[in-house]
Amino acid sequence: MIIRLKTLMTRMFQGKWLLVTIAAFLVMGSAVSVGAYEMTKNTVMLSIDGKERQVNSHAETVKEVLKAENITVSAHDIVKPSLDTKITNQMKITWTPSYQVRVNIDGKEEKIWTTADTVKDLLASEKIKVSEHDKVKPSMDAQIKEGLTVELQKAFQVKLNDGGKDKSVWTTSITVADLLKQHKIQLSELDRVEPGMDALVKTGDQVNVIRVEKVTDVVEEAVDYAVVKRKDNNLAKGKEKVVSKGQEGKVKKHFEVFLENGKEVSRELVKTEKVTESEDKIVAVGTKEIQQTVSRSKPSSSSPSSSREFYVSSTAYTALCSGCSGLTATGYNLKANPNAKVIAVDPNVIPLGSRVWVEGYGYAVAADTGGAINGNKIDVFFGSKSEAYGWGRQTVRIKVLD
Repeated sequence: MIIRLKTLMTRMFQGKWLLVTIAAFLVMGSAVSVGAYEMTKNTVMLSIDGKERQVNSHAETVKEVLKAENITVSAHDIVKPSLDTKITNQMKITWTPSYQVRVNIDGKEEKIWTTADTVKDLLASEKIKVSEHDKVKPSMDAQIKEGLTVELQKAFQVKLNDGGKDKSVWTTSITVADLLKQHKIQLSELDRVEPGMDALVKTGDQVNVIRVEKVTDVVEEAVDYAVVKRKDNNLAKGKEKVVSKGQEGKVKKHFEVFLENGKEVSRELVKTEKVTESEDKIVAVGTKEIQQTVSRSKPSSSSPSSSREFYVSSTAYTALCSGCSGLTATGYNLKANPNAKVIAVDPNVIPLGSRVWVEGYGYAVAADTGGAINGNKIDVFFGSKSEAYGWGRQTVRIKVLD
């Protein structure tokens, strides 16, 4: 009984070993078969968007290799060699994907498919020239990616005058304000720009920056003295004597002056400051009567004679006053004849048209009248205001010649 059991156990062990041996052979055969299959694959170096990796494939064409790697190739992509190329061992396949970007040149936008790596490469591939003054956004070194917008502003030249100095500048600015900012031109509170800051600029335009300054100018001026005449009974009538020479005064005038590009354009008096007072010139006028013999001989410029001689109070006038017509009461044009010797008289004392001799003035014609000229008064004509002011008011001897 024991012997039979032992024999049975031996047979069972031998049967299991046989099964294990068979299984091992089957596995080994499968491994050898798989290894042999793998050895038939081609080794391909795949470069995808600049990154390389090695793949083993039974694919027959480049297209099949890329498909097996789940790579979808669009019409604008670059594949080298071509998709229909037969695969060989150790082949290198390069796939460069394309991206759709927007290129905006001076406001005109266009969609472009590209395989360029950078903005610089993109513009070069599209034969778009960029000068050193043009503005590109993003930078030329920026990487291309899907949906990128490249903006290019082409530079142009304008004429710029800053404070009187002319120069030509390149700009990509749209307005005058942008132009000044681009060229770092700062304005003071008084400066102004022509045309205005919001004005649009284009090729060849002229932009003027006017530098405005406000300064104070202090000028010292003389103040003329007045001439005061006083009657003197101890002095012969018609004679004059200077009692006091008079002294000019001085004032400081403060002006607000505006300069544009260094040149004065306006001046306004804002303050007058008195420095020294003027002193009147005092002249004694003789009133002492002295009997004289009147000659009937032909009058001369040095010692005239007339049928009538008397003293009058005299003032002076000019035709240059505001609103003056320059025409005398007899119609004589004083503005057209500034050197004429004419006096204004009271016609009841000296008839109009009379030829007269006035002490200190000379021969003249009584050709005018005046509202304030009554009685023994005359008004002496001068061609300039300074001469009229110099005459002042004085008592003079006069002779009516005819």
